[in-house]
Amino acid sequence: MVALDKKRRIIKEVLGYYASIPYSTPDAQLTPLAVFDEHNDHYLLVTIGWQARHRYHNTVVHLDIIDGKIWLQKDNTDAVIAERLVEAGIPRTEIVLGFQPENVRPYTDYAAA
Repeated sequence: MVALDKKRRIIKEVLGYYASIPYSTPDAQLTPLAVFDEHNDHYLLVTIGWQARHRYHNTVVHLDIIDGKIWLQKDNTDAVIAERLVEAGIPRTEIVLGFQPENVRPYTDYAAA
């Protein structure tokens, strides 16, 4: 089992990397932000800004550490954040795809709970 401090560090590195990628389109001024709450073990990647004349605020990735496992609550990336965590050293058995229904999780390559 990977130590809690190492999990936190890896999550911050992975989300920090994606937060460093600028995002813009001709009609949007968007800023990616990595939000880390180590005290409660909540980690987010959000995008905020303006798209045309509308305020934009979107949660792109939401991770929690619950009972020693990383729960991927939301992943709206093409990067497949769970795979980035595996590449960084987190075993699949310590990652739960929380956005999948409980009855589906045993059929994924990740932890069921």
